[in-house]
Amino acid sequence: MTPAARVQTAIELLDAVIAAARGEGAPADRIIADWFRTRRYAGSKDRRAVRELVYGAIRACGPLPPGGRAAMLRLAQDDTAIAPLFDGSRHGPAPLRPDERPAAGGIAPRWLEDALAASGVERDEMEALLGRAPLDIRINPLKGQEPELPLAGERTAAPFALRYPLGTPVEQWPAFQSGAIEIQDTASQLACAVTGVCGGEHVVDLCAGAGGKTLALAAMMDNRGSILACDTDRTRLSRLMPRAGRAGAAIIETRLLDPGRELAALADVRGAADLVLVDAPCSGTGTWRRNPEARWRLTPQQLERYADLQARLLELAAQLVRPGGRVVYAVCSLLDAEGAGQVDRFLAAHGGWRADVPLLAAGEQRGQGLRLLPCRDGTDGFFVARLASPC
Repeated sequence: MTPAARVQTAIELLDAVIAAARGEGAPADRIIADWFRTRRYAGSKDRRAVRELVYGAIRACGPLPPGGRAAMLRLAQDDTAIAPLFDGSRHGPAPLRPDERPAAGGIAPRWLEDALAASGVERDEMEALLGRAPLDIRINPLKGQEPELPLAGERTAAPFALRYPLGTPVEQWPAFQSGAIEIQDTASQLACAVTGVCGGEHVVDLCAGAGGKTLALAAMMDNRGSILACDTDRTRLSRLMPRAGRAGAAIIETRLLDPGRELAALADVRGAADLVLVDAPCSGTGTWRRNPEARWRLTPQQLERYADLQARLLELAAQLVRPGGRVVYAVCSLLDAEGAGQVDRFLAAHGGWRADVPLLAAGEQRGQGLRLLPCRDGTDGFFVARLASPC
């Protein structure tokens, strides 16, 4: 592909990403992967260059752009090599029109920038949300001593974490295939550390998904006790047990829940759990480094729905935990509506409960919990709080 053809391809992919953001369609990484799957003529250098252009343009635009050309023109303001490629050449983009304007820049849609600022996120901290995330792994102690790895990684704040550059082929390593390591961001690993879980306890992972945190908890418990991993998403939950088998995590049981009827399905564990982990669905504002187009998908109404769901999950968790037990609440969000404010509302409505602000090697206190930021802690953005049930 010529440089101009790469730009035109990126524009077409951006059109698809923008349409998907408007219609709640597939994420950008899947759109790009599907596009190249049907176009085998594109070599590895072409795929890498087009992907860089697409994500560069996504990061360069604040609000949702009107189209792929406008998004690419926004990127061209930062990369002077792009504009001359709008030359009308074969397979390249049509020449620029006098009335064409680039898409608006910024961090995110204005309302969302304002919400982050109101949550105490400074401008430079917002800008760091659009950087590029490294690749973190978690060493799995259930597999014995630390495995030999092809590359030496950098230690992070989590006790079993190693960091590698983005794109490191970790999934091809024998240690990954054997379950000796898992891919997991340091912030997610630290959220597990906040639980203080130990062997012999009975744990409910209320929003387990595919089970990254579930596996980390099983390792912390040294395969002693029990973990009931729950979710309402059958597809995601179905991935957990194969992963658990590979990791040697033998104390996990899964349970599919019906949205809105979770308590009935969990009647047998009501008031019995030592720990309930609520890794709640959220806006994902702390993960824009990995999914920068996610900021185009979020609306104030969706944020309100997330907050309502989080409050309901916290209420459910409070009914599952035993007297003197604990609930750990975690979201990959930097918005107070989903973090510190959510915890404050829970404590105000539940007399006798208290927040036990954890001490970690990263993060700063925000309200009654801890918040991690990419620019300061080198992790995904995260909020985590530990709540103690009255005895």
